[in-house]
Amino acid sequence: MASLGEDLLGIVNKLQDLVFNTIGNDSLDLPQIVVVGSQSSGKSSVLENIVGRDFLPRGSGIVTRRPLILQLINIPTDDDSPEAHTSAAVATQPEWAEFHHIPNRRFTEFQDVKREIENETARIAGNNKGINRQPINLKIYSPHVLSLTLVDLPGLTKVPIGDQPTDIEKQTRNLISEYIAKPNSIILAVSPANVDIVNSEALKLARHVDPLGRRTIGVLTKIDLMDHGTNALDILSGRVYPLKLGFIGVVNRSQQDIQGNKSLAEALKSEADFFKHHPAYRNMANRCGTQFLAKSLNTTLMAHIRERLPDIKARLNTLMGQTQQELASYGDMHFSGKEHRGSLVLQLMTRFASSFISSIDGTSTEISTKELCGGARIYYIFNSVFGNSLETIDPTTNLSALDIRTAIRNSTGPRPSLFVPELAFDLLVKPQIKLLEIPSQRCVELVYEELIKICHTCGSTELTRFPRLQGKLIEVVSDLLRERLGPASSYVESLIAIQRAYINTNHPNFLGAAAAMSNVVTNKQEKERKRFLQDERERRERRRQKELGANGADTPEDDEENGDKIENLAQRKQLHKGQRSMSPAIRENGAGSIAATINGARSSSPPRFNGAAVGGARDSFLNYFFGKEGGLPGGSGAGQGSSSSYNPNLGRHVSQSTEPSFSQSIRRQEDRAIQRTPAQQLREDDYELGRAQRDYDYNSPFGNNNEPALTDREAMETELIRALISSYFNIVRESIADQVPKAVMHLLVNHSKDVVQNRLVSELYREDLFEELLYEDDAVKKEREKCEKLLKTYREAAKIVGEVGI
Repeated sequence: MASLGEDLLGIVNKLQDLVFNTIGNDSLDLPQIVVVGSQSSGKSSVLENIVGRDFLPRGSGIVTRRPLILQLINIPTDDDSPEAHTSAAVATQPEWAEFHHIPNRRFTEFQDVKREIENETARIAGNNKGINRQPINLKIYSPHVLSLTLVDLPGLTKVPIGDQPTDIEKQTRNLISEYIAKPNSIILAVSPANVDIVNSEALKLARHVDPLGRRTIGVLTKIDLMDHGTNALDILSGRVYPLKLGFIGVVNRSQQDIQGNKSLAEALKSEADFFKHHPAYRNMANRCGTQFLAKSLNTTLMAHIRERLPDIKARLNTLMGQTQQELASYGDMHFSGKEHRGSLVLQLMTRFASSFISSIDGTSTEISTKELCGGARIYYIFNSVFGNSLETIDPTTNLSALDIRTAIRNSTGPRPSLFVPELAFDLLVKPQIKLLEIPSQRCVELVYEELIKICHTCGSTELTRFPRLQGKLIEVVSDLLRERLGPASSYVESLIAIQRAYINTNHPNFLGAAAAMSNVVTNKQEKERKRFLQDERERRERRRQKELGANGADTPEDDEENGDKIENLAQRKQLHKGQRSMSPAIRENGAGSIAATINGARSSSPPRFNGAAVGGARDSFLNYFFGKEGGLPGGSGAGQGSSSSYNPNLGRHVSQSTEPSFSQSIRRQEDRAIQRTPAQQLREDDYELGRAQRDYDYNSPFGNNNEPALTDREAMETELIRALISSYFNIVRESIADQVPKAVMHLLVNHSKDVVQNRLVSELYREDLFEELLYEDDAVKKEREKCEKLLKTYREAAKIVGEVGI
């Protein structure tokens, strides 16, 4: 055996010892030979023949229930003289075994080795027939073994026997696949020759992970038990199932030989004689038998180690880098002394504060890709949550017609109103502005909750070493945010109060009374026109249905002509009604004079009331204060003097002596009303009491409800108030949507970012707190120590591999 090969295998053994002694598993994926075969295929006999000792447990069922990692270490003889290499001299050389779980104890009797394997298997895997993944590490030192590393795995079985688990086959296959799937493992597939090779479970598993057969060695056992007239020559020659490393035939001891205590030396001699004298195998006897198998395995393993050594070095460098990075996440160990406690606390505080600020600014290196967080979440609250909640508020949804009418009447006191009172608008719009306070305060609370969440996620692996320090940092930042919540909430409340304190009707975006009144009149006329058209169409449809039987169906030309007539009729009647509803001032100055319209506009009643609604409107408006039976006599409803109108350019009421006043308009209408008959007056009274409301619903925008009927003027005033409230509310809503996020950012978010570092230092940087704050969590401490040990192991392994100049 070459010196380089011995060095390579020695290095692998050192690495394997190092890994098992420190880590407990083969994380380096070291080169080794994995023995795979069915139950009772002869695996244990092959291993015993290679070692030359009877050391493996035997029995029925699954005997090997834990992986056995067997390291064969060749020890040189004491004397290099020719006499030292004779059979008698070799037999007198000492040989022993050592277990990894029993260090510093040599087993010179291999019967004791067998019992220790059985005891260790039962200790971990239990007394039943179940298997366990934890390996047993066994070293055998002997002068007549070749240096090898073998892994004996449980045999494949199909049917559970006795108290074996029902999924024993699945467990065994998973365990075998875990070992043979490693690229650095050489697969020793053991198959009995007296069973057809196509049924070999070992070759089937090997082919699954090594389809080209580059790292699989086939072993044929029980060749001497094949039927007479048959042989395995084609298989051994590679003509049946080709493998790059080939097949090797062996002959093991039979059960009768074992019971007769036939020694392994005699068995090896009988095996050699069998191949030499068998007519089918004598020409290839030098390539069969256990000795050739051991040499082939040794040579193959050495070549494999030489081939995989550069990969092992690269793997070691990668593992060292990963472990070094993981260890760095636990913090710099140079600050672990008592004299460095203050520096460590200050460093952790600074990193926590920086993490808090970067999470808000969106510059953190650990930004989540699964959900919005930090500053992005705050923007989402401002833009989507808060903005949408403001948009969903209807400025007049909670104001009924009765509420608006009551506010108008209350704001006039004992005097009749010439216009829609401004005081009523103020009384109604201020509670509506108050509706913006709830979503604004909720916006502050959501941002506060998000900041609290940020401070709970600012911890790092290094900070988790000190749970008490982490808890104190979170507590201090939470107290800071709680302190800032009050001023931010109070300021937002002040913003709403400021908007309610002064109703600025001169705002350039405010709709104004003129435009609002124009819209109300236009909408009212449009509704009346559409309703009249609908009624005419329905009446015409009823007439047409009655005439179908006698005169036949109308032609499409008739339908079109009749429709045009209805349209023209509706327009003429609408114009006539519009003229009747206007005060004398409006008729004199034109329908576009909004100031005159506000001074005394009234809509006419439906045609069936023959204009009686004018007097009725006056009565309902005035009788609310003076009673129905005690109405004002004609001509005493208002005093003489100049009238007041609304100037849209100035945004306030001004005196105009050139136009008729509201009182003059009332007197003219009273003169007409005095000439009415009692029947007309009775119908007028019925209309005012709401008995004809079902015939006049199209003039009321409030639908059928239990509220008292509104006069034409009250309905128009109500709609006017609604339009003005909606217009002003939208102005305030836009202002609040802009100011609240700015206030929250200034008073809560930015202020917390600016003072968080100083607050942490002032609250926690005290020498009497250092010992308490730097209490290290036991679990994290164990993980850090494990990481340190692992890094040390990898460095030692790299040093061992570096001894080989490859």
